[in-house]
Amino acid sequence: MTKRRLTITLGADWQAALRKAGKAVTALTYQGEILNFETPAAFFGRLTERRWAIVQALQQDGDTVGVRELARRLGRDVKRVHEDAAELVALGLIERTQTGALRCPYGDIHVDMHMAAAA
Repeated sequence: MTKRRLTITLGADWQAALRKAGKAVTALTYQGEILNFETPAAFFGRLTERRWAIVQALQQDGDTVGVRELARRLGRDVKRVHEDAAELVALGLIERTQTGALRCPYGDIHVDMHMAAAA
């Protein structure tokens, strides 16, 4: 199975992100997927260091892992990994299989942040 690509963007103009995604859909080849956060606070509030560790572990291993095994690999409490995984599933960064195991479908995740001085 080919791994998908995800670009995470930050911008209050969610409509522009939607238009960009729409243009990618009309292209003949797969252009990747987009996840947009309106503010840096929203991004950092939902994608904490521990949640990134979950994504990274699943992405690097490339396999499907149960919550208990993932918690063991990360040296974390099962309940907390379960809570963080639920948030990541809701965001679409990881997926849950029918058996409840977790996997990261993205072979490439790019975070696109741009900061500019106010005009």
